[in-house]
Amino acid sequence: MTQMWKCGGLRWVDGGPVLRWDGGRSSALTWGKRVAFRVVDRVGRGCVGARGHACPVRAVIAGRSLGGRCEECARLDRAHSVAADTLADDPRPYHVYLAWFGPGLTKVGITAVERGSARLLEQGAVCFSWLGAGPLMAARRTEELLRAALGVPDRIPYAEKRAVRAALPPTAAERAAEPAELHARAVGLDGWPESLVRRPFRPVDHMDAFGLATAPSAVAEVTELVPGGAVSGELVAAAGPDLHVSAVTGGNGGVVVLDTRLMTGWELVSAGDGDELSVPVRELRGTASHEQDGLF
Repeated sequence: MTQMWKCGGLRWVDGGPVLRWDGGRSSALTWGKRVAFRVVDRVGRGCVGARGHACPVRAVIAGRSLGGRCEECARLDRAHSVAADTLADDPRPYHVYLAWFGPGLTKVGITAVERGSARLLEQGAVCFSWLGAGPLMAARRTEELLRAALGVPDRIPYAEKRAVRAALPPTAAERAAEPAELHARAVGLDGWPESLVRRPFRPVDHMDAFGLATAPSAVAEVTELVPGGAVSGELVAAAGPDLHVSAVTGGNGGVVVLDTRLMTGWELVSAGDGDELSVPVRELRGTASHEQDGLF
């Protein structure tokens, strides 16, 4: 009997990407590893539930949904979350950070100190630096202060992050220049909460961790998985939830980005050695002017 798998999402563990599967299993991902699966065509994409509980109505969700949850489960999952500002009494210390994803794309955010840089890897930050550390509400107030004063957002769509990955500056010093300037402006502002300790600029670069320094530029992205569709290719890089896979479709090849959030809720089986990419893809925004590898 063919074994079926359900993906629980991509996590970054000890600086490397790991695919989690229902039942507690996981698959560490390394560059050059083959990524190959086919979507079981006898069932739809099921809601993954919320906060460790199955969806009570076993809802079927759209293939393009990135949350993997129905509306009610998405609401429950977001409840009592730091992102939703519902954990004001969380006693843990928090970092405030600046995360840089490419030219003109810098955001400010917070993450629990105990998580280290995991949140930055999960977001696909190419370069980041801590700004300060302190209690949650002080960190949240500082985040709001900096967002308004520096004119930077607290979130950036993944589509924008992907669009700039093909044109990142070649050196770590160049990649750190923009966050360095914003950090200097930030620490010079008045109005920081007294309980939040400011941190010096110490850039952390993720180009090597993501494999982007040596990987070919991506030319397309998967828009959704479909029943019977297959993804098959060699993993060349990963950033945030995205896998960069060197794939073949219709006899032509190129690097395609697969957002692993599209995998949750589907039943998957291993693909055969001869399978090609056979799910819907579109040209990656911002690559039209670059020379491509014939994927389209």
